[in-house]
Amino acid sequence: LGVGDAADAWMAAFRIPNLLQNLFGEGVLSASFIPVYARLLARGERDEARRVANAVAGILALATSLLVVAGIAATPLLIDLVAPGFEGAKRELTVRLVRILFPGAGLLVFSAWCLGVLNSHRRFLLSYIAPVVWNAAIVAALLVTGGAAGESALVVAAAWGSVAGSLLQVAVQLPTVVRLAGRIRPTLARDADGVRQTLRNFGPVFVGRGVVQISAYVDMMLASLVGTGAAAILGFAQTLYVLPVSLFGMAVSAAELPAMASALGTEEEVAATLRARLAAGAARIAFLIVPSAAAFLAFGDLLAGALFESGAFDRRASLWVWATLAGYAIGLLATTHGRLYSSGFYALHDTRTPLRFAVVRVALSAALGWAAALTLPDALGVDPLWGVAGLAAASGIAGWVELALLRHALRRRIGVLPRGRALLPRLGLAAGAGAAAAWGVRLLLDGEAPLRVEAVLVASTFGLTYFAVCWALGVSAMRDVVAALRRRTGRGSAAGG
Repeated sequence: LGVGDAADAWMAAFRIPNLLQNLFGEGVLSASFIPVYARLLARGERDEARRVANAVAGILALATSLLVVAGIAATPLLIDLVAPGFEGAKRELTVRLVRILFPGAGLLVFSAWCLGVLNSHRRFLLSYIAPVVWNAAIVAALLVTGGAAGESALVVAAAWGSVAGSLLQVAVQLPTVVRLAGRIRPTLARDADGVRQTLRNFGPVFVGRGVVQISAYVDMMLASLVGTGAAAILGFAQTLYVLPVSLFGMAVSAAELPAMASALGTEEEVAATLRARLAAGAARIAFLIVPSAAAFLAFGDLLAGALFESGAFDRRASLWVWATLAGYAIGLLATTHGRLYSSGFYALHDTRTPLRFAVVRVALSAALGWAAALTLPDALGVDPLWGVAGLAAASGIAGWVELALLRHALRRRIGVLPRGRALLPRLGLAAGAGAAAAWGVRLLLDGEAPLRVEAVLVASTFGLTYFAVCWALGVSAMRDVVAALRRRTGRGSAAGG
């Protein structure tokens, strides 16, 4: 699709119904449902936990169904709010896509409920593999439609594939959920203490997630005003940016939340448990996020090109995505650590503190983003598309402000948190060495190798150098990885023998 009108329409359309998943889905359920459900399991109150799970499923299903219907009816208004720069055929295509996608987003909310149950039972793999079938359904829909179809037909096919994939994503999780939680009988009962606690938590977290979503919609609105291709560039860059956030930041936060929420004992014992888990989680995140940010900065064009350059997506588009990735790299570590520290508050059943700081982040991001996207390029006399990179950088700066506020407030609740002053310089040195080695390979190749072969060689050199330097510098996370590999290798050898 490249970065033309159809790609703009797809990126904007996909974001609007995705509001349902983001508001009612993983973030809200992680903060409101998992702490209550996991604590009931830790206390051995499985029947009460089942009652809470069924009530949350019923209430969630009713609220989501009503919002899907309302969203389909109000789609034209939503387009005018989120993408005011879209006109004519682009606007009509966006309206059609949104109306197709809304039911699928509702199904993904129920998938997030499944994730909440699975994570509370410490079953993390299935819920994070399940989206593979969603992606596979989209790919299948595109293959059936065929490359000869026009761009509008392709994005419509992708939308229907998304709906089918959403249903499949729920279906693959349900058998395990039923085995762990018992028979699913959604109800609207609110008499159980756990249900009332979940609903009390739900309100502030819902508003907090809504505030964060407003920031994403403000970015899309500003991008639609920048000009043709801006929304698509933002969407392509976010596809890459979200990868380390999901794989490392969200994954670690999701794993730590039920463990922190299950902590029992005196107030000081609980605080000590949270400090230890937050410190370990922050170190694991940093070990993988620092090189991710360095890769975005050093050779983001190569990553974008290897993944996207085909059809109408050309070298120029890769360079714009690289510029936007560089902007996102500024706040990548802050964003992922912020998710972890927010989980610390959720484990303490405090949903209001992260909400207040989310409001600060969004307000700051919107103000900086407006200036960076619509004012600064004109003032500097550069291409307006540089405004998309400015939007990403503004989001990163606001993320660091939010992280500072979260750390300060959490320190007052549970005591001093380690800052990683010894770890981060070593990770930065290793990432710098990796980037230098990667660029050495790139200069040697001098564009002679096929793009995707070059990307593999450059990325492999970067990764191997980073890990080698981390090992030489005694980074504990690297030694843990090596120890785990040795244990697995040893078990494999023993099993083979």
